Amino acid sequence: MRDRIVLADMVFQARHGVHEREKVTAQRFEVDVELFVDLQPAGLEDDLERTLDYGQVYETVRTIVESTTFNLIEALAEAIAHELLTDFPALEEVEVLVRKPHVLLGGPLAYAGVQIRRRRSS
Repeated sequence: MRDRIVLADMVFQARHGVHEREKVTAQRFEVDVELFVDLQPAGLEDDLERTLDYGQVYETVRTIVESTTFNLIEALAEAIAHELLTDFPALEEVEVLVRKPHVLLGGPLAYAGVQIRRRRSS
């Protein structure tokens, strides 16, 4: 298994969706990211500079979710993955799960979500 950092169940209020009501009224979005990166140097040296700063990763995700508007959560997930791979050169691969808990589909539903995995291009 490759090394990874996990930030799970980040919760944000934002306006993403196809319907007009979703663009007007903020709703809950939940995001998980798995960051695939070599953690051995950080573990051996106990040095923050040798890993990814979780706080910076959180702020990157928060900024994207809260300051942009997308019709699709697929586009939101792509934007998060792209920005993390751009902002963190040591990051080899990222998996992003975006959950939208309050989706009106005509019956009970825990959430609608998308999960993507993207790699740094060579």
